[in-house]
Amino acid sequence: MATLDEPFAVGDLHLRNRIAMAPMTRMQSPGGVPGPDVADYYARRARHGVGLIFTEGTYIGRPQAVEHEGVPLFHGEKALAGWREVAQRVHDAGGRIVPQLWHTGLTRGDLDPPAEGPSGIGLDGTPHGVAMTRQDLDAVIAAFAEAAAQAESLGFDGVEVHGAHGYLIDSFLWERTNRRTDGLGGDAASRARFATEIVQAVRAAVSPGFPVFFRFSQWKVGHYDAKIAENPDELAALLNPLAKAGVDVFHASTRRYWLPEFDGSDLNLAGWARKLTGKPSVTVGSVGQAQQFGDGGGLAEGYTTESGVTGIEELRERLARDEFDLVAVGRTLLSNPDWADKALRGDLSDIKPYDPAVLATLS
Repeated sequence: MATLDEPFAVGDLHLRNRIAMAPMTRMQSPGGVPGPDVADYYARRARHGVGLIFTEGTYIGRPQAVEHEGVPLFHGEKALAGWREVAQRVHDAGGRIVPQLWHTGLTRGDLDPPAEGPSGIGLDGTPHGVAMTRQDLDAVIAAFAEAAAQAESLGFDGVEVHGAHGYLIDSFLWERTNRRTDGLGGDAASRARFATEIVQAVRAAVSPGFPVFFRFSQWKVGHYDAKIAENPDELAALLNPLAKAGVDVFHASTRRYWLPEFDGSDLNLAGWARKLTGKPSVTVGSVGQAQQFGDGGGLAEGYTTESGVTGIEELRERLARDEFDLVAVGRTLLSNPDWADKALRGDLSDIKPYDPAVLATLS
């Protein structure tokens, strides 16, 4: 039975344990360049036992991908030099690290150039942004592939494609925002085609043993009841083409890992991804937090204290029965850089609650 301290391997990536740090945007990279403080931030968690670090989302080389100042880029000489230092520092601390590659898509506001998506329809179902042409799609695919190749050349241990939360790739997966009639919209398999093309290009751009992670979700920014799949069959139609295209691990983003995804089974979303595709999966969602990820928005708002779920016994039990393979920890690791050490020792008696007010100053 799997345990948190058991090693895990996929491709050429070998992890010392099953604990990962979830990607969390901090907007602390002026000009999009991660500095020594960013390297310190990630290395500190690796030094305290985190096996795998997913970086915060990083923008691929496309102007329409960018939404917020201070979010790191994954292109350009200065940004890539900063990321090389981050990867080296994490390795020196005994950890492994994967950059998350990101295009914000329809969440981009009224900026120039305008937001781009499948059909010029926003997450709320009203007109927003522009519908992408085939030329646009090909440019985005190339940008993802180029970033993945750069990640390998910089010494990272894999790459994650961000296909969740209503951002660009996810907007193609979701029926509400994808109304295309050119073979990239319609049924679930067709809605997955753009994501599949990106994964194929990423897979071709890196070595065979360089693992490709794919993050996906049901919920979207500001739309927490959204679903890309109403049942396991629909989820299989979305995920299996991605697995065939080259995804090695599915990272299933949920807000509460203990909740079942579909009626008739206790499996969470990561459990279903593993069962349907045969690929390893990562679970995430309020691990070790009394404050649940609520309906108010991003990291700095929308939390309640109603759950009291600070222990991880259920998490351990689910891992032991192979529901998923890795456990990503978010807010708990912001307030407790040494959480992994404590969890592996079995002593979580003095865990600090997450405080969104100190997010920007965390080190």
